[in-house]
Order: sequence, then structure tokens, then C-alpha cells
Amino acid sequence: MASIKRLKYCINNEWLESATSKYMPVMNPSLGVQIAEAPCCTQSEVDAAVKAAAAAFPAWSNTPIPQRIQLMFRFKALLDKNLDELATLLATEMGKVVAEAKGDVLKAIEVVECACASHYLMQGDTCMNVANGYDTVSFREPLGVFVGIAPYNFPAMIPMGWMLPFCITTGNTFVLKAASMVPQTSSRMLELLIEAGLPKGVVNLVTCSRVEADSLLTNPAVKGVTFVGSTSVGLHIYSTAAGAGKRVQALCEAKNHALVMEDCVLERSVAGIINSTYGCAGQRCMALPVVCVQESIADEFIALFKKKAMELKLGPAYDPSSQLGPLVSAAQKQSVENWIQRGVDEGAKLVLDGRGAKVDGCENGYFVGPTIFDNVLPEHSVGNDEIFGPVTCIKRVKDFEEGLAIMNGNRFANGSCIYTSSGRYAREFAKRTHGGMVGINVGIPVPFSIFPFTGHKDSFFGDLHAMGKDGVAFFTETKAVTSVWFTEEDSKKAVSTWDGTLTRN
Repeated sequence: MASIKRLKYCINNEWLESATSKYMPVMNPSLGVQIAEAPCCTQSEVDAAVKAAAAAFPAWSNTPIPQRIQLMFRFKALLDKNLDELATLLATEMGKVVAEAKGDVLKAIEVVECACASHYLMQGDTCMNVANGYDTVSFREPLGVFVGIAPYNFPAMIPMGWMLPFCITTGNTFVLKAASMVPQTSSRMLELLIEAGLPKGVVNLVTCSRVEADSLLTNPAVKGVTFVGSTSVGLHIYSTAAGAGKRVQALCEAKNHALVMEDCVLERSVAGIINSTYGCAGQRCMALPVVCVQESIADEFIALFKKKAMELKLGPAYDPSSQLGPLVSAAQKQSVENWIQRGVDEGAKLVLDGRGAKVDGCENGYFVGPTIFDNVLPEHSVGNDEIFGPVTCIKRVKDFEEGLAIMNGNRFANGSCIYTSSGRYAREFAKRTHGGMVGINVGIPVPFSIFPFTGHKDSFFGDLHAMGKDGVAFFTETKAVTSVWFTEEDSKKAVSTWDGTLTRN
């Protein structure tokens, strides 16, 4: 039996063994075997991570921004060099197949690359002579310690892409609460960041329970919290941390819908939805688990969709030939299978049942095969709530207006897509959909990292989104400086109560 690796936490660039007696299992979901254990860090250890970040902030925030950006350049080079290693590690501990795992790391690298342009995004504004002899400039400056609370589904992209790069290049320091089920990927990436020359205390990493994580939301030294996870936890984090005066961005659940019109390019549309729905075994907030199909082509669409879904090869995540890997845990597998049964009980038509999926050599893996429901009605919970698994719900609609109404009736609005050859429908959809990220014949409309990740409704709580200009604004605050330089004659003049601020004589 292979030994279980005991993982450590990181403070001041030192990997430390926790004093805790409680460790959380890290599994290989393809085999259903434990490969490591992550510490449930003690309260004092979590506090120490924040103290280290706070102590590092003055020097790091005063480091010239070109030097901070050079760190990102070196980090990017090391990520590129170790891409295959990181992808294999991610696939092993999370369960997404190698190609998807490599994409996870590449999306993190993409944001690191964008963060190398932080000096442009941090530029302020200047206006001379706003009043007689008075000039005003504005600039962005960092706030202090930020906390990142990361989910399990994207162990590279979210903590080391969405959260870290813009946070530290803008001059803040960072405490990452890594997902306890998948901590090895972000830990290895932090090792590479340290190798790139990260100063002590600028980034610290802990794994802990919700009790210790909750303390981060009210710690006086913490200035902001960025979170990705469930809506219920996101609401708790938003209300608690914002109530304590912190900045918060909480990216939460989704139930993205696609609208497939009768004028779509059918084969390509099906291929795009298959990729979106079953990629990462459906464990991503930009999946397309619900498809509103125009009735005139519904039978043809479902037949082709089922055929393509059945052709997907289930297999261990680290096998390059696998197209659909396992779910992250036994609990998540059980949850998805329970949802499938609920769909049956609600009266939806089960067209393809992924329960009981088996993979040779991986009999204990957490596999659920592609699952398809037809005739899902608006009142069916299986078509309205996030399942986070490879389950597709088909809702038949008469026309564009009915499909759009059904989509907009959902409480989540992360993304939405339309498949059509009509420019008019595409334009109307882009204007009227509630989805924050919109795809026109695009199944995963996650924008390039210079744009923000713009979930709406119950998919996001906060004011400033992750990535893009929003991301820089979230991690900085604006300071406006007005100045005047006196002449000898100025000393003889009366000073107005609106000195320099009233521009009309």
C-alpha cells in the first residue's frame, strides 16, 4: 500500500507541519484511494498567516511596480516549464482529464500574463488647473491583506489565476485558504512562485475547516475577501465580511442555459454543448446543464446529442485517452446520483442514465456517465438547481420568446448561450438575457482575462468582478490629490471656504 503524504501549510515561504491532530483526506478520485492528507490548521496557525501577510505589506506595497511585475514574468516562465507536471498533479487529485487539467493551468497562466500589465491598469488620471492654479491627480494604491477562499473544481485557475496575480502585482499581500480536497496543485504552484523570488510573507497558504476560515472574514488585518463556491456559503461570506467592513467578491453557483434555435448548425451546436456540459464532468460553473431546444428540431437534437454523449470515453483522469473523468469525491458522486433519481421522481424522461458507470481497473473510482433528461418542465428542480455533474436537462420550447423567458426565470445568471444563424436572434439574446457572460454559438463564454468574469443574480455577490479592470479595481483604492503652489501675492488674498474646489467665480 502506498504511503499517505502528509501535507504542510506555508507561512513566510516556509513549509510547516501543523500542530493539529485533525487531517483531511486528499483522494485520487479515479481510483477512490487516499493519496495525501491536508492539515486542518489551528486557529493560531491561520492567525499567523494573516500576521505574516500584514507584516510583509509595507515593504511589498512600497516595492516599485516594475519589480512586482518582474516576479510575475519569472513565475509565468516556471509555470510554462512545469505545465505537464502541474496538469498531471491536478488531474490526479481533482479528477478532470489531462487535457482539461492542462487547460486549468493554462487559464491560470493567462491571468498571470495579464497581471504583467498591471502598471497600465493602475494608471490614474490628471487634470491641470481644475481651479485657478490648482491641479488634481488620482492614482490607485493597494489596501493590505486579502484572503482567497478557493473551491475544488479549478485548483490552478481560480486561486493562482483569478485571485493571486492581480492581488500581489497591485501591491497587496495574500492568504490563500486552499480547498482541502485538492491542495497539492496550488501548493506546488506556490513553490514555483517562491522559486521565482517571492518575498517572505507576501503569499501564505493554509488549509482549514470552516470554523477557522470564518475567522478570516472578521480579522481586523484583512481588507478584502475573494471567494468562489456555493451560493449559500457565498451569501454568508458576503454578509459577514462586508458587515465587518471588508471588500468582498463572491462568485457562486450557476444553472446556465443554452437556447438552440431551429436555424442552428446542428452538428456543431451539439458538439459545443457536449463539450460544455460534460467537460470537467460537469463540475464547473460555466457548464451548460440545461438546453432549451426549439420543438421543431428537438427530436433530432436529442438523438444526435445522445449519440455523441455515449461516444465519450470514461476513464482515469491521468490517461490521455480519457474524455470524461470521475467526480471529485464519493460524496459528490452520491449527490449527483441522488439528483438523477430526483429527476426521475419529478417526472422528467430519463433518456440516458449515467448511474452505475464502471471503468476497468478503476472499479472504486467516482464515475458517473453522461446523463440526459428530456421533457424537463420549468417546475422541475433538476432543471433549476445546480447539480455539478454530467447531467443534461432538455426543455422543449416553442420559440425564441418562450426559451428566453424560461432562461431568465432562473435565479442564477452566470452565463447563457444561444445557437442560431440569425443575427437578429443573436442581437436580441445578447441584449435581453440575464446571463452575465453571453455566448453566441459559444458554449463556454468565459472571456479572455482582460475582461471580468461577470456573473449576475444569485451567481455573484459584490460590486467588482474577478479579472480585467474590475479585478484591478477590487484590489486597489483610488486616491485623489489636489495641489496648489503659492506665490507671494497669494498670501495677501482671502481664502474661500471652498478653497480650490469651487470652480465658478
